[in-house]
Amino acid sequence: MAVKKTSSPPPPEDTKDFGLGSKVIQQTQTRFLNKNGSFNVERTGQSFFHSLSPYHALLDMSWTKFYLMVVLSYFLVNVAFACAYMLCGAGALQGSVGETFAGRFFDAFFFSVQTVATIGYGKMNPSGYAANIVVAFEALAGLFGFALATGLLFARFSRPNAQIKYSDSAIIGPYRGITGFMFRIVNERRNQLIEVEATVSMSRIENHYGKETRRFHTLALERDKVTFFPLHWTIVHPINENSPLFGVTEEELRTSDAEFTILLTAIDETFSQTVHSRSSYKYGEVVFGAKFSDMFLTPENGVVRVDLRRLSEFERVENKVAA
Repeated sequence: MAVKKTSSPPPPEDTKDFGLGSKVIQQTQTRFLNKNGSFNVERTGQSFFHSLSPYHALLDMSWTKFYLMVVLSYFLVNVAFACAYMLCGAGALQGSVGETFAGRFFDAFFFSVQTVATIGYGKMNPSGYAANIVVAFEALAGLFGFALATGLLFARFSRPNAQIKYSDSAIIGPYRGITGFMFRIVNERRNQLIEVEATVSMSRIENHYGKETRRFHTLALERDKVTFFPLHWTIVHPINENSPLFGVTEEELRTSDAEFTILLTAIDETFSQTVHSRSSYKYGEVVFGAKFSDMFLTPENGVVRVDLRRLSEFERVENKVAA
């Protein structure tokens, strides 16, 4: 009598999602991690003020935006106090020479600049209780404002972060007699990173127990940690019989919507603090049948040299994908 085989449900770990959530793993054609390391996620349904974090926003914004925000805030504060002085009356500022409304406003504006920065040239001074009360509040606002700007500037300069550059493409090509998935990284800064550790994961759509679902695999690396990182590092996943990439073709990567995510963790020697870097490669950014070009230059005066401009350069070779 033939025994009817029944399929058991998949074990829970078969659908592990590395923190992206069970709903996300059912989606296709979605890049989870952008090239710059930011997550391709949009969160809605929360009030603006509830999710507002001014301190983190001021630390994370670009330097250009930060300087523009400081200059704009400085201008608006002085405009606001200039309006307050104007409301105090025509004789609120002794020494003002403006005869028109615009002239008196500009005098009040520049008096505000002198007050908030505690310059005090002595040409103009407040007259009356109203103007002196405004000066008292502006002096206090100036103290808080400059202290806040100084603290933010120091925090931005002193916060360690990794400036890692990734090769434009990942490569699947010959590696020590088999095939390997590989990409290259360099430290763009002159500071030293030590104890650099890499974690590489692959997600793709698979037919799992008769259902199309996105599954995640941690790729075993030929070396997942280096103690020193003065040059470049080619991170390699050997494609052997135990690899989820074993026998996979370029077309199969495309139809399965494959994405490779990278997390780097290191210690910044200057600050003795841990720093992180993230990036990813989609299936269209993986080149089959290639190898990276040599980055090393001829040593001069006994010094090893590498050309960082060659980070993403590769050469086409015979494609021998493991099968």
